[in-house]
This record gives sequence, structure tokens and C-alpha cells, in this order.
Amino acid sequence: MEKQNSKYRWVVFGSVLFSYFVIVSQRTAPGLISDQLMKDFNVTSSMIGLLTSIQFLAYSGLQIPIGILSDRYGPNFFLITGTLLSGLGTLIYSVTTNILGLLLARLLEGMGDAAIWINLVLILSQWFRAKEFIGLLSLAAMSGSFGFLMATVPFSAWISLSGWRVPFFVTGIILCLCAILLYFVLVRKPKQMEKNHSVTNPVEKEHKREKTSIILRRIFSHRQAWATFLCHFGLVGTYVGFIGSWAVPYGMHVYGMTRSGASQLIMIGLIGGLIGAPLTSLISTRLESIKGPYVVAHFVNFVSWGAFIFFSGKPPFFMLVILFLIIGYCNGASTLTFAAVRQSFHIKEVGVVSGFANMGGFLSAVLLPSIFGKVLDHFHTVSSNVGYLYGFIIPVIFSMLGLVGGILLKEQHQ
Repeated sequence: MEKQNSKYRWVVFGSVLFSYFVIVSQRTAPGLISDQLMKDFNVTSSMIGLLTSIQFLAYSGLQIPIGILSDRYGPNFFLITGTLLSGLGTLIYSVTTNILGLLLARLLEGMGDAAIWINLVLILSQWFRAKEFIGLLSLAAMSGSFGFLMATVPFSAWISLSGWRVPFFVTGIILCLCAILLYFVLVRKPKQMEKNHSVTNPVEKEHKREKTSIILRRIFSHRQAWATFLCHFGLVGTYVGFIGSWAVPYGMHVYGMTRSGASQLIMIGLIGGLIGAPLTSLISTRLESIKGPYVVAHFVNFVSWGAFIFFSGKPPFFMLVILFLIIGYCNGASTLTFAAVRQSFHIKEVGVVSGFANMGGFLSAVLLPSIFGKVLDHFHTVSSNVGYLYGFIIPVIFSMLGLVGGILLKEQHQ
């Protein structure tokens, strides 16, 4: 019996996706309590931006090392360890009483999260056939969007009922239990199956290991790798960086919304993401092109962020809803980054190139909240509208770089 023909692969798929769902919810959930943290810990907007940035800095900085290690030693250990670190970070976040504890918690969260997506991609490639892979990758992206969705109205309502510490503590416990579950599903049970049924994976073949320096030199000099890096930089970082830090305060300060109401705006963006992932994958498959649909998504993303500046930081409310929906859709289209990686690079390099591309998205997510916070602090004596107006210049520039990446992307045909 082979892995890719085993019914057990669906147990693997479900366990990995559930863990990914919970972890992703904690990328942006802290954004719901940005103003509360400023009040409870007596910190500035810049410090709140730093809290978000340190999480994504750890995430982006570890992408290439995790990709190299996972390609060489397998993804199971790193996925389990990453889930456990995310759980511990969330637990510390829920109980700490000082800003250093918050920084440590977000650092651990970022380190754990760094190991998730790359290893999810590698695990799916081990357990599922190539013709199943792209569709399942789209479902994985939708799982992430549901995780973001969980961190909007449902999580906001929970915070309103019990305060912010209890929801984060319970989520931390769930993540630690997910790590235990993954150990049994990915390590313990397959070992038993190997003994009983000789489970094999025909995709895995022995190959001579190249030096890390040679692999990195080849990737850093590859136009396609840099194109995917910029694509992710422009789509993912602008979206995740904004909703993970300033989207809820933006709705509350500029539109006078409640916390729950502002989180509904994020939910609209996440609905767009749920549509964007499968629809752009379908369009790409039908057109037999990755570059065409992806360039269109980047252009629309650039124009949408530019609309915030066009309307002086406060678009009409109906347009605000449309903009969140469109930006969310474009973020969902970012799954094409990994389709391009899978199509353009040898299977033994998919992990490290995926890590490099993913690093682009979360490097952007590191920079945006921190710079945005400094802009808001600079204009806090004028008005919220002015601060956010100039703050929106940042995602406009970042999304323009993403559009450049889309244009640089070379169409590959298998």
C-alpha cells in the first residue's frame, strides 16, 4: 500500500488543515485588541506596530532555513514543533503582565508559524498525487481564510464577553493539543502502518545533497524566484500586515464603528479571500496560464489600495466594503505564487523556494504595521483621517512592487 493511494492520507489532510486553521487565526487576532493593549500596557501605536512586526519578522527570517531543513530532513518534525511553539506563544500572550512578555509571545508565535505553510505544502506533496495537489492547495488556502474569519466577529464577540485573556489562553491550549495530535497522525501511526503494510511513497527518491550555499546562490540568481518573492510581497504583506494591526482601529477611529462592527469589515475581506483562492486557481487552470490572471490580480490590488488615498483616507462606506472584498480576493489569489514555484522548480527545491517566496509576503507584513504605526504617531495631534491617509501610501507602494513581480514572472509550461 502506498501513501498516495491510502485512505489514511485524508486523516493527514484533515489534521494538518485544522492545525493550520487555528494557527492562522492567531496571526491577526491580536489586531482586535490593539487599542485595548495600548490602554492596559500604556504603550504607543509604534509599540503595537512593533508587536505585530516582531511576529512577522521571525516568520519571514526563518522561511529559507526552514525550507532547506524541511527539504533535507522531512516536514513532519518541523510542522509539529511549529504548532507547539505557536501554542506556547499564545499561552504566554494570554497571561503576561508586561510588554516584554508580549514581545516574547509574539516572537514564539512567529517562529512557530514560520514552520507551518512550507511543511503543509511538502506534506501534501508526499501524501497526494500531483493531479490532486493544486486543488488541495486551494482548499488549504481556504482553510487559512477561515482561520482569519474566525479572528473577526466570532473572536471579537468572545473578547467582548470574557475579556481578551481567556480567548487567547483557550486557543493556546488547543494549539498544544494540535501538536500532540499531529505527532500521532504524522509520526506514530505511519510507523505502525509501515510495519504492517509496508507504506511507501514512490515520489521520494534518493538524491545527492548539494551544499546549502550552492542552492541559495542558484535561487538568489533566479529571476523566477525573485518574481514570486515580489508577488507575495505585494499581495500577502499588505493585506495581512494591515488587518493584523490597524484595520480594526481604522474602522473605530475613522468611521466611529464598534470593535465588532470594524471586525465585520475584516470578515468581508476574508470572504473575498475565500472566493479568490479557488476562483483564480480555476481561471488559471482553464486558461493554462499563471502569469495572466496573476498580473490582473496585482493590478486590481494596486488600484484598490490607491482608492484609499484618492478618497483622502475615508472612502464612502459602501465603497469601503467593496474595497475590503476586492483586496481580500486578491490576497486569496496569492496561492498562484506556489503554483508557479511548483511548476518552475525541481521537486527537491520546492521547499526552499516556497520559503523564499513566502518570506517576501511576511517581510512586507513586518514592515507595514511598524511604518504605519509611526505615521499614525506622527499625525496623532492632527486627526485620525490625516494619519491614515498618509499611512495608506505604504500599501500602495508595496502593492506596486507586487505588480512588478507579476510582470517579471515567466510563464512556464510543463
